[in-house]
Amino acid sequence: MIAALRGRVAEVGDDHVVLETGGEVGAVGYLVHCAASTLQRLPTTGQSVRLRIVTQVREESITLYGFVSVEEETWFRLLQNIQGVGARLALSLLSVLEPAAIARAIAAQDARALTRAAGVGPRLAARIVAELKDRVAKFPLANDVPVGAAGVPPPAAGSGAVADALQALE
Repeated sequence: MIAALRGRVAEVGDDHVVLETGGEVGAVGYLVHCAASTLQRLPTTGQSVRLRIVTQVREESITLYGFVSVEEETWFRLLQNIQGVGARLALSLLSVLEPAAIARAIAAQDARALTRAAGVGPRLAARIVAELKDRVAKFPLANDVPVGAAGVPPPAAGSGAVADALQALE
Protein backbone atom coordinates (compact mmCIF):
# COMPACT_ATOMS: atom_id res chain seq x y z
CA MET A 1 0.00 0.00 0.00
CA ILE A 2 1.10 3.56 -0.64
CA ALA A 3 1.16 5.48 2.67
CA ALA A 4 2.92 8.70 1.64
CA LEU A 5 4.14 10.44 -1.49
CA ARG A 6 6.73 13.15 -1.88
CA GLY A 7 6.95 14.78 -5.24
CA ARG A 8 6.53 17.81 -7.42
CA VAL A 9 3.08 19.29 -7.98
CA ALA A 10 2.52 18.73 -11.70
CA GLU A 11 -1.15 19.72 -11.91
CA VAL A 12 -3.99 20.71 -9.60
CA GLY A 13 -7.60 19.98 -10.59
CA ASP A 14 -10.93 20.64 -8.89
CA ASP A 15 -10.70 17.53 -6.71
CA HIS A 16 -7.21 16.16 -7.29
CA VAL A 17 -3.51 16.83 -7.62
CA VAL A 18 -1.03 15.05 -9.85
CA LEU A 19 2.25 14.43 -8.02
CA GLU A 20 5.30 13.54 -10.07
CA THR A 21 7.82 11.40 -8.25
CA GLY A 22 11.11 9.85 -9.32
CA GLY A 23 12.89 12.88 -10.77
CA GLU A 24 12.94 14.18 -14.32
CA VAL A 25 13.93 10.92 -16.00
CA GLY A 26 11.42 8.20 -15.35
CA ALA A 27 9.03 10.40 -13.37
CA VAL A 28 5.70 8.84 -12.47
CA GLY A 29 2.60 11.00 -12.02
CA TYR A 30 0.19 9.89 -9.31
CA LEU A 31 -3.41 11.14 -9.38
CA VAL A 32 -4.32 11.88 -5.75
CA HIS A 33 -7.86 12.90 -4.76
CA CYS A 34 -7.95 15.58 -2.05
CA ALA A 35 -10.39 17.74 -0.11
CA ALA A 36 -10.73 21.31 -1.38
CA SER A 37 -9.10 22.60 1.81
CA THR A 38 -6.07 20.38 1.15
CA LEU A 39 -5.77 21.54 -2.45
CA GLN A 40 -5.80 25.17 -1.29
CA ARG A 41 -2.81 24.53 0.99
CA LEU A 42 -0.65 22.91 -1.69
CA PRO A 43 2.35 24.78 -3.03
CA THR A 44 2.31 26.09 -6.58
CA THR A 45 2.93 23.93 -9.63
CA GLY A 46 6.53 22.77 -9.80
CA GLN A 47 7.09 22.92 -6.04
CA SER A 48 7.73 19.89 -3.83
CA VAL A 49 5.15 18.54 -1.39
CA ARG A 50 4.65 15.49 0.84
CA LEU A 51 1.17 14.03 1.27
CA ARG A 52 -0.11 11.31 3.56
CA ILE A 53 -1.93 8.77 1.39
CA VAL A 54 -4.85 6.43 1.91
CA THR A 55 -4.89 3.78 -0.81
CA GLN A 56 -8.21 2.14 -1.62
CA VAL A 57 -8.10 -0.96 -3.78
CA ARG A 58 -11.33 -1.93 -5.51
CA GLU A 59 -11.98 -4.57 -8.10
CA GLU A 60 -12.01 -1.97 -10.88
CA SER A 61 -9.52 0.63 -9.59
CA ILE A 62 -6.83 1.71 -7.19
CA THR A 63 -7.57 5.18 -5.82
CA LEU A 64 -5.26 7.43 -3.82
CA TYR A 65 -6.52 10.04 -1.34
CA GLY A 66 -4.11 12.66 -0.03
CA PHE A 67 -3.90 14.67 3.19
CA VAL A 68 -1.50 17.24 4.61
CA SER A 69 -2.11 16.27 8.25
CA VAL A 70 -2.60 13.19 10.40
CA GLU A 71 -5.90 14.65 11.66
CA GLU A 72 -7.37 14.94 8.16
CA GLU A 73 -6.36 11.38 7.33
CA THR A 74 -7.74 10.03 10.61
CA TRP A 75 -11.09 11.80 10.16
CA PHE A 76 -11.27 10.55 6.56
CA ARG A 77 -10.91 6.98 7.80
CA LEU A 78 -13.26 7.47 10.76
CA LEU A 79 -16.04 9.05 8.71
CA GLN A 80 -16.04 6.13 6.27
CA ASN A 81 -17.00 3.79 9.12
CA ILE A 82 -20.44 5.43 9.13
CA GLN A 83 -23.02 3.70 6.94
CA GLY A 84 -23.67 5.85 3.89
CA VAL A 85 -20.36 7.72 4.06
CA GLY A 86 -17.84 6.77 1.43
CA ALA A 87 -14.63 8.40 0.34
CA ARG A 88 -16.39 11.08 -1.71
CA LEU A 89 -18.60 12.23 1.18
CA ALA A 90 -15.71 12.10 3.65
CA LEU A 91 -13.72 14.40 1.35
CA SER A 92 -16.76 16.63 0.96
CA LEU A 93 -16.98 17.04 4.74
CA LEU A 94 -13.26 17.75 5.01
CA SER A 95 -13.60 20.30 2.19
CA VAL A 96 -15.99 22.50 4.16
CA LEU A 97 -14.99 21.76 7.77
CA GLU A 98 -11.54 21.40 9.31
CA PRO A 99 -11.11 18.29 11.51
CA ALA A 100 -11.42 20.38 14.70
CA ALA A 101 -14.70 21.89 13.44
CA ILE A 102 -16.09 18.42 12.70
CA ALA A 103 -15.13 17.33 16.23
CA ARG A 104 -16.82 20.41 17.74
CA ALA A 105 -19.98 19.89 15.70
CA ILE A 106 -20.21 16.25 16.74
CA ALA A 107 -19.47 17.00 20.40
CA ALA A 108 -22.11 19.75 20.40
CA GLN A 109 -24.48 17.39 18.54
CA ASP A 110 -24.84 20.03 15.83
CA ALA A 111 -25.80 17.90 12.84
CA ARG A 112 -26.83 21.02 10.93
CA ALA A 113 -23.17 22.13 10.68
CA LEU A 114 -22.34 18.89 8.85
CA THR A 115 -25.04 19.49 6.23
CA ARG A 116 -22.88 22.27 4.74
CA ALA A 117 -21.00 19.50 2.90
CA ALA A 118 -22.30 18.55 -0.54
CA GLY A 119 -24.21 15.27 -0.37
CA VAL A 120 -24.72 15.31 3.40
CA GLY A 121 -28.39 15.69 4.23
CA PRO A 122 -30.04 16.03 7.65
CA ARG A 123 -30.53 12.28 8.18
CA LEU A 124 -26.94 11.38 7.29
CA ALA A 125 -25.60 14.25 9.41
CA ALA A 126 -27.70 13.04 12.37
CA ARG A 127 -26.35 9.50 11.87
CA ILE A 128 -22.76 10.79 11.85
CA VAL A 129 -23.34 12.72 15.08
CA ALA A 130 -25.12 9.79 16.75
CA GLU A 131 -22.45 7.25 15.85
CA LEU A 132 -19.44 9.42 16.66
CA LYS A 133 -20.61 11.47 19.67
CA ASP A 134 -19.23 8.99 22.21
CA ARG A 135 -15.99 8.48 20.30
CA VAL A 136 -15.12 12.15 19.73
CA ALA A 137 -14.03 12.67 23.37
CA LYS A 138 -11.55 9.77 23.05
CA PHE A 139 -10.38 10.92 19.66
CA PRO A 140 -6.82 12.31 19.50
CA LEU A 141 -8.10 15.53 17.94
CA ALA A 142 -10.25 16.16 21.02
CA ASN A 143 -7.10 17.50 22.69
CA ASP A 144 -7.00 20.31 20.14
CA VAL A 145 -10.61 21.29 20.87
CA PRO A 146 -11.27 23.54 23.89
CA VAL A 147 -13.20 21.55 26.46
CA GLY A 148 -15.87 23.02 28.71
CA ALA A 149 -16.59 22.16 32.35
CA ALA A 150 -18.68 19.11 31.45
CA GLY A 151 -15.89 17.69 29.28
CA VAL A 152 -17.70 18.68 26.11
CA PRO A 153 -16.24 21.17 23.65
CA PRO A 154 -18.14 24.43 23.49
CA PRO A 155 -20.57 24.68 20.58
CA ALA A 156 -19.35 26.19 17.37
CA ALA A 157 -20.47 29.80 17.21
CA GLY A 158 -23.02 30.56 14.54
CA SER A 159 -24.12 27.01 13.81
CA GLY A 160 -27.49 25.36 14.13
CA ALA A 161 -29.83 25.22 17.08
CA VAL A 162 -27.09 26.23 19.51
CA ALA A 163 -26.57 29.53 17.69
CA ASP A 164 -30.34 30.12 17.63
CA ALA A 165 -30.56 29.51 21.37
CA LEU A 166 -27.63 31.81 22.12
CA GLN A 167 -29.15 34.53 19.95
CA ALA A 168 -32.50 34.16 21.75
CA LEU A 169 -30.79 34.45 25.13
CA GLU A 170 -29.00 37.61 24.06
